[in-house]
Amino acid sequence: MDKEFQIIEELKQNALYRIDESTRMIKKSLADISEEEVWQKPNDALNSIANLMLHLCGNISQYAISSLGETEDTRNRDVEFATSGGFTKEELMKKLDIVVDSAKRIIFDATPEQLVRKRSVQGFSFSGIGIILHVVEHYSYHTGQIAFWVKQLKNKDLGFYDGVDLNVKSPLTPKGEHLDYKETNYEKL
Repeated sequence: MDKEFQIIEELKQNALYRIDESTRMIKKSLADISEEEVWQKPNDALNSIANLMLHLCGNISQYAISSLGETEDTRNRDVEFATSGGFTKEELMKKLDIVVDSAKRIIFDATPEQLVRKRSVQGFSFSGIGIILHVVEHYSYHTGQIAFWVKQLKNKDLGFYDGVDLNVKSPLTPKGEHLDYKETNYEKL
């Protein structure tokens, strides 16, 4: 296997893993709040969890599905923040799951040419790799906001890593050697 292919696959695998982690954390956060709380705003300057989820659907669609996936951009960003009801937690999660699954498929299938080609999104110029990085970091950023808001509402830890010892130290690996790690197989997407 050549080094370029390995790097591309490693980038894709890690991006897909991070996307799955954000989805898992949003689902866990939603389980702890009511239908009313999903639309509650902390104050007028902040967004509800529902608005953040609609915003994630729009942003991931625009960047991954439309730009990287080379389809028409139909996003209406203002509606993502202006909406004040009309969806249940289940409906919001289903919308997000559909968008995320489509984006993951596009990322998984992206060719080296698509990954290096520059294109314009929201007036910015990004390569396909830049788009993937944006999708991952933007999804993670708003996932953190959702988790924070749920913790604020419920005054509780969400237990994202229950049962995992996060204090385990990273072992030193001799230069040139690789550690085996738990891998998620995305070949069956």
